[in-house]
Amino acid sequence: MASSGRRAPQERGKAAERTRERILAAAVEEFGAKGYAGARTAAIAARAGVNQQLISYYFGGKQGLVEELRRRWARSQENVTPPGATYAESVAAHLDATLDNPDWSRLVIWQALGDGSSPESDDEWATAQRDRLRQAVERTRRRQKEGEITGELDAEFVLLVAYALAFAPIALPRMVEGIVGADPLSKDYREWVVGQLDRMTRRQP
Repeated sequence: MASSGRRAPQERGKAAERTRERILAAAVEEFGAKGYAGARTAAIAARAGVNQQLISYYFGGKQGLVEELRRRWARSQENVTPPGATYAESVAAHLDATLDNPDWSRLVIWQALGDGSSPESDDEWATAQRDRLRQAVERTRRRQKEGEITGELDAEFVLLVAYALAFAPIALPRMVEGIVGADPLSKDYREWVVGQLDRMTRRQP
């Protein structure tokens, strides 16, 4: 009986963690579909199959939910590209991370459009995002200095084109499909983008 009693808190902890994860997964879907302003905690609870009060209990409400999702997105971006990856491998990894997780990517787009939660939280998110993008520009410049990709193009332009091609299938899926003639989330689209960017940025001998 004592052993069973010791296991009970552990099992309750695991159940609570599973509930938290269900809520977060449902929140990504809801925020991705409707943005922060349009999302409702009742809808998130219904998607997760939990009592709406649990959202306040675990996260303090909608604001806490979106802040936790932002933190998770930022952490996930730190490990997208493996150390030592080539430019083409880096682009491919970011394409997969964006297109394999369309709900997350829509959430990022909503945030970029200014669909925020609170001025303080949005400013913090925007500052962190600008820092990550500046670091990405510097990484692109290093690739240029090392001769991996051409220095004939501005590093900012190279990065902007890569981001645009990664997020266009999420923001403009029908337009992308009409132009490219392929499913914008497909392997064919991803390989085409990587190949075209590689040709565009390849350093000429």
